[in-house]
Amino acid sequence: MSPTRPQPRRWRAAALIGALFSALLAATLLWQAGDEPAQDAARSHRTTPADAQTVQQGAYLARAGNCMACHTSAAGAAYAGGRGIATPFGTVYAGNLTPDPETGIGRWSADDFWRALREGRSRDGRLLYPAFPYANYSVVRREDSDAMYAYLRSLAPVHQPNRAHELRWPFNTQSALALWRALYFTPGQLKLDAQADATLQRGAYLVQGLGHCSACHSTRNALGASNPLDLAGGLIPMQNWYAPSLSSRDEAGVMHWPLADIVALLKTGVSPRGSAQGPMAEVVLHSTQHLSQADLQAIGLFLQRLPEQTSRRPESAPSAPNRAGAALYDQHCVQCHGPQGQGVPGAYPALAGNRAVSMAEPVNLVQMVLHGGYAPATAGNPRPFGMPPYLVDLSDQDIADLLSHLRSSWGHAAGAVSAVDVQRSRAAQGP
Repeated sequence: MSPTRPQPRRWRAAALIGALFSALLAATLLWQAGDEPAQDAARSHRTTPADAQTVQQGAYLARAGNCMACHTSAAGAAYAGGRGIATPFGTVYAGNLTPDPETGIGRWSADDFWRALREGRSRDGRLLYPAFPYANYSVVRREDSDAMYAYLRSLAPVHQPNRAHELRWPFNTQSALALWRALYFTPGQLKLDAQADATLQRGAYLVQGLGHCSACHSTRNALGASNPLDLAGGLIPMQNWYAPSLSSRDEAGVMHWPLADIVALLKTGVSPRGSAQGPMAEVVLHSTQHLSQADLQAIGLFLQRLPEQTSRRPESAPSAPNRAGAALYDQHCVQCHGPQGQGVPGAYPALAGNRAVSMAEPVNLVQMVLHGGYAPATAGNPRPFGMPPYLVDLSDQDIADLLSHLRSSWGHAAGAVSAVDVQRSRAAQGP
């Protein structure tokens, strides 16, 4: 009697396991091969004191990169780390960037720091998780890296041990991370247009590099990878906010805006054409309001010149008039936003003709009604008007009716919002 032959399905499974094992082995060898230069760099300590101008420039660049927002916990010292960054694979904790020799970067050289930005490797050669956006920082110029390093070295050292990441297997292994990098990351892969004029180059450098705008404004695949050049919008993982497309005038494209309005939005959080809300309000608060007029104009010019694209998100059927939603609008909204959704200039935004209302993806509207809408308190707009949260006052169905009314009124023809849409946002926020 001949032996039983394995089933084709088993052969396929065995082949897949073998291929994955081979890929992991190759990725591990690549990771280990990269360790030796890291150790050489670790032995190269350049501790020449920096001049005050370099430190000041480094502070400015750290603001442009919004470094403090991630590397500062809610009640912790600035840049001392500890803030958890939720991802679909677990929580990554930002490291201590103060010059403490035991828990911070006190033993790092300028070479180590630049290597972390450009290659996504720590001082000891360990691969860093891409929650630290080194795919964007890979274009940071060496002189800017050195200035940021000088600024961080000028801070008071804070002894705060770094928290271990809380990631599921196999995402918590260096081998899996090496495989991810082999698939999606090459140091220096993001190239700036050398043919563009100096202003456009500066804008590209800030948007695609230090500002890492694509970290939010792009779609990520199942393994969390995104294209650093893609600004076509995406749902921000774990935050349940949608970062709208910067290349579509139906979402957040500004190719048709006057440059002054773009600058105003980035500088103050408000402009005649819109206001910053949600995660973007934090970016304005901690980062862009501190940038120079020249840099804000460079960013605005770069965004104006983005090739215009249509939204990737399919539009649902236009919502029908919603009487329940109209009654809720009259009860809760009309006093500020007006009977025709016209708003009050300089205080309450118009809802008629507002892209945030008519955008295909309604999740931001749901978030603002649930948790309130607040522009950032900036130097140029220190006392912004805000909208209170309706998390307790309105049910899921109430909010769905209200938003469906907004999306079908004043010339809008956007899809209806369902109670399930609202429930998902409410549940995603947690207790």
